[in-house]
Amino acid sequence: MALEITDANFDELVLKSDKPVLVDFWAEWCGPCRMVGPVVEELAKEFDGRAVIGKVDVDSNPEISMKFGIRNIPALLFFKNGEIVDKQIGAVPKSVLADKLSKQLA
Repeated sequence: MALEITDANFDELVLKSDKPVLVDFWAEWCGPCRMVGPVVEELAKEFDGRAVIGKVDVDSNPEISMKFGIRNIPALLFFKNGEIVDKQIGAVPKSVLADKLSKQLA
């Protein structure tokens, strides 16, 4: 299952991770976010043990959202060694996200 990432645990779970990280910035009221949500959960299962997959509720965690300039959601940021290495704004097919994540594992 995708981890719940918050302002409080972001540094520990994302920036200090020794694995690639996919963070889904979303909100309950966002239609496209609800389309991406199940895809993110599937990726969490498929990449279990190889990558960290998490979700940030932008309404509950404004600090992280502002830090990374999240203006449009869903916004999916890919981190490696604490740095943003890729991003995807808006709903896309699962294969696009899986490909981007796989590149970070190489």
